[in-house]
Amino acid sequence: MKTETNISLLPYNTFRMDVKAKIFAEYSSVEELKQLLEQYKGERLLHIGAGSNLLFTKDFDGVVLHSAMRRARALDEDGDTVLIEADNGLVLDELIAQLCDMGLSGMENLSYIPGEVGASAVQNVGAYGVEAKDVIVQVKAVAVADGTERIFTNEECKYGYRDSIFKNELQGKYIITHVVYRLNKRLEPKLDYGNLRSEAGENVSVMSIREAVIRIRQQKLPEVSEIGSAGSFFKNPIVSRTEFEAISNQHREITIPYYEQEGGIKIPAAWLIEQCGWKGKMQGGAQCYPKQPLVLVNANNATPEDVVNLAAEICVDVKKKFGVTISPEVNYI
Repeated sequence: MKTETNISLLPYNTFRMDVKAKIFAEYSSVEELKQLLEQYKGERLLHIGAGSNLLFTKDFDGVVLHSAMRRARALDEDGDTVLIEADNGLVLDELIAQLCDMGLSGMENLSYIPGEVGASAVQNVGAYGVEAKDVIVQVKAVAVADGTERIFTNEECKYGYRDSIFKNELQGKYIITHVVYRLNKRLEPKLDYGNLRSEAGENVSVMSIREAVIRIRQQKLPEVSEIGSAGSFFKNPIVSRTEFEAISNQHREITIPYYEQEGGIKIPAAWLIEQCGWKGKMQGGAQCYPKQPLVLVNANNATPEDVVNLAAEICVDVKKKFGVTISPEVNYI
């Protein structure tokens, strides 16, 4: 267990905001986590992963918790599938690399997404037609109030698009400690999103899909080690078919890209933002990334206000031009 006071959170958030936490505590076991919850009962608590899906807007007057639990293990297997349990602090892409090396399929499309295992189950991360909920079987957690351990089934997590019960009615009430995934021994490729099929090549394998996803993401997204960002900043909006037809009729001069899915039609937020002319534009030290307008970056010592204001102006312009509401995927703290 490690505890520090008045510590800069610069190394713990990928937007590289130099804010401070009153207390920073890192645990190496579930028992240590329970001890910390008891020790700091009554304090304001924030559990973070890699800090890749949040924007600190000011110093945090409370306790920031972080996990040093970083292992994965096989629990069970049958003829076709394997259950893998991963610790909350394991880097998601490191887990996926291990699974692909083992020839296990199901998470290769999620390669190179920044963040840790625990946060991915809260956020229901997704990419290239796959979401975390597609492979999650159970989520193990500890109650903040009394340290009680609980296991959530996939259904109990109430997963939606970049959403879960842990972002809504149970927000701040549980800390995820482990996630159990079901992986396939046989490849069931999902290649219909974007140019993934052509990039993966003819001899498709779990590893070739992973490598293709990484190449595509590297071409579009900044390396967080080189320029601060939180990955995709906005959610892709989902509209009804009636709304989509109305938007298409209003903008007959352009072809609007879309993806049909359960619950409506998804329009790429990056396309909407680019159509509004924001690609590459700056707001103070914050920038709408020139290679991928879905991403906002800390281009020149941006303040939290720079990022918040840039995001707000983009949302206003998209609403004004298309009548579509886009909202941040990133959590403001």
